[in-house]
Amino acid sequence: MRFDDFDQRGYPEVDVRTGYGAWAATYDGSVLDAMDIALLEQLKEPVWSTVDLAADLGCGTGRTGAWLRANGVSTVHGVDLTPEMLEGAGRRGAHAKLVEADVTETGLPSRSYQLITASLIDEHLDDLAPLYREAARLAAPGSAFVLVAYHPQFMMVSGMPTHFTSADGESVTIATNLHLVSDHVGAALAAGWRLAEMREGLIDDHWVAAKPKWARFRGQPISVAYVWRND
Repeated sequence: MRFDDFDQRGYPEVDVRTGYGAWAATYDGSVLDAMDIALLEQLKEPVWSTVDLAADLGCGTGRTGAWLRANGVSTVHGVDLTPEMLEGAGRRGAHAKLVEADVTETGLPSRSYQLITASLIDEHLDDLAPLYREAARLAAPGSAFVLVAYHPQFMMVSGMPTHFTSADGESVTIATNLHLVSDHVGAALAAGWRLAEMREGLIDDHWVAAKPKWARFRGQPISVAYVWRND
């Protein structure tokens, strides 16, 4: 569903490619590791060091890819819609291959990846089903699909869309959708995935220290990580 009914900011809105193209230069400095990397560190599976080849969907500037490589994944291929984000990933150097494509139609080879990841991208998709189907197409038997998302509860409580500060200091929303946990479960099951693990990140002292105005959200879940398996 569209986020419009919950939006409390009313910032001007741009499409995904335009937004991330403008945000790319400052993205790494504005996204806290507590949002996504911290959840990856909590997961019990997969065993990262056993993964020979991973597909990093919506790879952005390469933050997730760099973490995967640092934690033992041998080779990572990255896909992103935005050339400017891919340029950042190229400079970071964690990916063996980078592809400019939609995450729902990557062009990567079928049944080839032991791990597929997608981090902080699902809110930009009108429909989750194509993402889960594409991950299933890419997955080798016994693979894992690890998806980290902006938590729908926090989106509804805070009224905050995905946004960035433009070069002229204006706050800009990137087209945002709201997907419930049940939306993820339904799309995943339909694509043949089984839920193996789930973790939620909460607004805690670390978050409040970084964003003091968020003290009123203390204890609210802000992000969620799903681990899906294709047994």
